[in-house]
Amino acid sequence: MAAAILMIFYPKLVDSYFLHLTVATFLAMIMASSWDILARTGQVSVGQAGLFGIGAYTAALLFQKAHLHPVLGMLAGAVLAMIVAAGLGYLTLRLRGIYFSITTIAFAEALSVIWLMTPRVTGGAMGVSTPPLFGGNREQAYYLILMILALVIFTVWFIESSRLNFAFTAIRENEEVANVMGINPTRYKVLAFMISAFFTGFAGGFYSHYNTYIIPYEVFGLGISIACLVMPIFGGLYTIAGPIIGTILVKAIEEYLRVTFSYGHQIAYGLILVVVVLFMPEGLLGLWKRRILPLWGGVRP
Repeated sequence: MAAAILMIFYPKLVDSYFLHLTVATFLAMIMASSWDILARTGQVSVGQAGLFGIGAYTAALLFQKAHLHPVLGMLAGAVLAMIVAAGLGYLTLRLRGIYFSITTIAFAEALSVIWLMTPRVTGGAMGVSTPPLFGGNREQAYYLILMILALVIFTVWFIESSRLNFAFTAIRENEEVANVMGINPTRYKVLAFMISAFFTGFAGGFYSHYNTYIIPYEVFGLGISIACLVMPIFGGLYTIAGPIIGTILVKAIEEYLRVTFSYGHQIAYGLILVVVVLFMPEGLLGLWKRRILPLWGGVRP
């Protein structure tokens, strides 16, 4: 309850810079938690930028050409990303491991090229601009992204509390055994992909209106896809808190390095991946549960 009250009055307690940083962090949390939903089925997507870009351009173009309300444009972008994920999923989710990851990278890169080659519709390399979200009122933007984040967290909680969690886990651990148990791996993986794509597309639509200007190189860039997987891996996969904790720490490191160096976020992602792979394969939550809590309880792991 204290945390909820703090979130409600937070915009009144901080200046514009920290409010903007919080909005960016919440947006990254949505992306990280969305990626983790698909990862629960054992699939590692490196093409989330494709879905993010679809949501971003859908919202921006609908506003520019049809004057659709930004929130409705975000919803339209989320639905379109989900539909694309359904089609792409049925074609690619039968692939496993690195083959699926390579396919998702190719998907995002192909979309970037298509957007560049259709300037009359998408603006090409010049990009698309939109007026500031809510007239530039960052407080309203904060409350909107907070509601989207709350919906994502509730969705992840629902998945963990339902039979979907057992199906996703069975598929991740052993797809053949899950199939014998009566679980259709393709169907559940496509479902996870669609849920992940919906929130990723919504995040892209929010970004386009909040940032007021987007270009293909940015919204379809590999950096977005890498960020989506680094944050939940750092915090702890297949959990509610893992992507959130990982996002907070990664964004803090990224912001510090961004101020200190020109390419701080790239340095942060590289260092974090190396540290996690070598020393924390289960992320911060895994380290906490296996190493720190037993010591506090007087029991060595």
